This record gives sequence, structure tokens and C-alpha cells, in this order.
Amino acid sequence: MRTSSFVFIVAIVLSIPATAFGGDVVELAQGAAPQQPEQPQVAIDADGVIHIAFGAKSGKSQGDIHYARSDDGGKSFSPPVNLGTVNGLALGMRRGPRIAVSGKAICISAIGHKDGNILLFRSTDKGNTWEQAATINDELGSAGEGLHAMAASPKGELTCIWLDHRNKQSEVFASTSTDGGKTWSKNVLAYRSPDGDVCPCCHPSVTYSLDGKIHVLWRNALGGSRDMYHAISSDGGKTFAKGLKLGAGTWPLDRCPMDGGSIAVLANGKSATVWRRDKSVFLLVDGQQEERRLGVGEQPWIAATADGPVVVWLKKRGDAAFLLSPGSSSPVELAAHANDPVIASGPNGRGPVVAVWETHEGKNYAIQCQVVTDAK
Repeated sequence: MRTSSFVFIVAIVLSIPATAFGGDVVELAQGAAPQQPEQPQVAIDADGVIHIAFGAKSGKSQGDIHYARSDDGGKSFSPPVNLGTVNGLALGMRRGPRIAVSGKAICISAIGHKDGNILLFRSTDKGNTWEQAATINDELGSAGEGLHAMAASPKGELTCIWLDHRNKQSEVFASTSTDGGKTWSKNVLAYRSPDGDVCPCCHPSVTYSLDGKIHVLWRNALGGSRDMYHAISSDGGKTFAKGLKLGAGTWPLDRCPMDGGSIAVLANGKSATVWRRDKSVFLLVDGQQEERRLGVGEQPWIAATADGPVVVWLKKRGDAAFLLSPGSSSPVELAAHANDPVIASGPNGRGPVVAVWETHEGKNYAIQCQVVTDAK
């Protein structure tokens, strides 16, 4: 196993007060640019185990994928394991590894930016050993933009979606796995914009409802605006319903904001989405007539709990990260300086709710993690 140039920090609790949160901040890794750890993602399995993946550049055109886990509810984490090197690993602005857990299989997907392929790594022994199990896109080189997402259903099916360029334009494609990530289905076109491209540099999102429906979110490029769209598959990813615009407003924009929003499905089956429009972050729960403005910000992420959605977002890159809990009228500060925060809850919205983010001072970067609540 090769050694990365950044330093691993295992289960060190920082001297930051937990305030209203369920635990202290834990630092997983740190290092100096340009080979710093970045773009963390988090998944929580049915046993409450917290799984985290992140990437790090390891050379001029190389990048490594790393994995760490907590079996004690986020109090401590294992030393990060290096899964191996990916040629031109896509990192930055929501590009990076994605992680999901299907039964005993921990699955991490990553895109080699230069090769344009989505690689799937899996472990069935709690992350001790890993195999490169599959290439998800069946048109080689079609995922070169490096933007994708992956999720697991309550029954263990997996869905990966990504921005695909096999048809010489930016489209939303999907593939599914029913065997814990060993093999993947024929790729399916989930959405094609009648204007040619979806927004080409905004990451898509995917999640499952408890009844197994697949929910996909992406930023469209239609009629001169960059608005969020949502589509559902009710047949296991074989087909997707017509994409529907979210929100009452629209965002006329002739460029990509590089900000794709996030989607979760609540226990009652209603979707909850967060996204940026212009300089504000909005939350919309399916069935509500109006979206809720959360405040000035960007790069929002959402998780579903039994009590409702939990949202994190940035005031702006490198500035404060905020968290809004279910039933709260105003957010609280999660971190004073952060980039690209993400948040995850356990299956069925129960178990720990965990936020992970990048932070840095000058060229020194770190991956930090905090259990923000423990939904019973």
C-alpha cells in the first residue's frame, strides 16, 4: 500500500465546543496543498457505522481514494485506508469519490477525469481489503466531466447517476446494481434537455425512498435559465418519468454556477430538496406550494431524519458553514471556515446524523467530521 503525502489524524477530538450538536469535531486527515485531502463523502449503515471516503492528489495527474470508518458513533475513526490510485482522479467543486453501503458491501465510486470512466471499488470485510469491481459507464470515456452521485436503497440496490457526454452533449445517465456493486446494468438515459445540454458543471444527486423509488436531482439549462429539476424512476432505474422544475422562481443565467443542490426523501415519502438560486439557498418539500429561503449561501446538502430534513450549506466558499435542524427557525454555525460540506443520516432517518467538510488555513487543509444529532 502506497503512502500519501498528507498526514492522517485518527480520532483526535479538537478543542471546539459541541454547542447544540451531538458530538465533538473529529479531524480525519490533514495535509498541504496541492496534495491535500479533499471532497469527503459520508454514508451511515443500518448498524450506525459511519463510513467516509475522500480523495487526495498524489501526483501531477494522479489521485488516491481513502476510506475511514467509525464503529462507535463518531467518537473515533479507523486510520484511513488507501484504496489505490486513479488516473486523473476528478476532485474539487463536488467532484470526488462517492460512497454507499449495500448489505455487507461498502461501495466507493470515483471518476478518472482523463479516462472519463466511473470506477467502482468494493469491500466486504469492513474496509480492510478492496477490489476494483466494475466500470459503471458502458460507453468508455463518457463521464469525463467527473460529476456523479451514488445511493443505496433500503433493500441494498444501488444507483449511480452522472453527467454523460456520449451523445456529444451533457445528459443525465443512470445505472443500477442488484448484487452489491459487483455488476451494473446497461446505462439508461434519465434526462436530455430539449435545448441540448443540462448544466454541464453542476453535480447531480440521487436517493431512494423507502418504497424503492429512485429520485434524481440535477440543474437544467433550459430557456436561458439554470433551474433545478427532479425525476423519479418507479421501476428500478429502467425508465425515468419526465423531469419537473422545482421552485416558483427561475434563475436566468448564461453560465454554470457549479452548484447542484441535494435531495433526500422523508419517511412519509415526500422528497426534500435544497439548492442555490442566485445568491440564496432554498429548501422545498414535495407538496408545499412555496420554497423556503434559508439565507444567503451556496453548496447546500440535505439528509432526512424521522423528524424532517437537516440541511448544511456555506455562506460562501472558505467562509462559515451553517446547519438547520428539523423544527428550527434559524440555522446555527457548524464551522467557521469550510468548503463543500455534506451530511448523511442512517437508513429510515434513524441513527446518527453526521456532517463532514473540508477546512483550511492557507495551504494547510483538513477533513473534519461531527455527529450533529442522534435521531432515535
